[in-house]
Amino acid sequence: MFENLLWIFEKISNMEINDVIDILIVAVIIYHLLKFLSGTRGWQILTGLSLLLLLWLFAKISQLQTVLWIFDNIWAIALFLIIVVFQPELRRGLAKLGESGIFSYGLQSQKRVIDEVIRAVTFLAERKIGALIVFERTVDLENYVEGCVKLNAEINLELLITIFIPQTPLHDGAVIIKDQKIASAHCFLPLTINPNIPKTIGTRHRAAIGISEETDAIAIVVSEERGEISIAIDGKLIRNIDVLSLKQNLTEILGKPVSLREQIKRKIKKKRKKV
Repeated sequence: MFENLLWIFEKISNMEINDVIDILIVAVIIYHLLKFLSGTRGWQILTGLSLLLLLWLFAKISQLQTVLWIFDNIWAIALFLIIVVFQPELRRGLAKLGESGIFSYGLQSQKRVIDEVIRAVTFLAERKIGALIVFERTVDLENYVEGCVKLNAEINLELLITIFIPQTPLHDGAVIIKDQKIASAHCFLPLTINPNIPKTIGTRHRAAIGISEETDAIAIVVSEERGEISIAIDGKLIRNIDVLSLKQNLTEILGKPVSLREQIKRKIKKKRKKV
């Protein structure tokens, strides 16, 4: 075992730039593979295979000859078994790769989330059903929300509409979207204390402004009185926004990361407000 550790340290000390690039490429492929399999039947199978791999490594280090003999015979048919077992996931993954490429998959997923949210708020606005949807960005919202019901659900039109239907258990409060999923529902947000906000602005809109003042989150509000769609960004409320402008705003803001300089500016601004 000690000799194996020396061999590893020797390899690390002799690494060149090509080796680093090689490792990074493999790491990216493994990351996207795990992300793709997460939550699927293939993830459970992959977990089982990982346990077998750990057992093989343990047998290799401990020189367990019988176990190693079994594994040596298994590897001969392992590739064929993996192809058969993962056949549905492989077909689906190759189809996605052909459509958009592995590195643009995240952008495609973000676009789908935005489209589903816009379809939902349009449906709710047409029927004058109140709603509040918040997109978490770089600032964790756990410290700003209360009474949340954890969901961690995939975003789709039907689920968003169902949450905000009146008289249902989760309709009151906000929905938090995090990592392109519905993280929580029935969340109560801090209200803005800005004295310049008109008295006609209701609680739902004040909560949207409040969370956008305290964090870099983006909040979408549907008014149940007028059926209007509004968006709160950086403490400012854009009222009665049309669907095209809403999509442009969400795509532009959510599609680009917040720079370190901008994060520092927001933290300083937040501290000044507290003082």
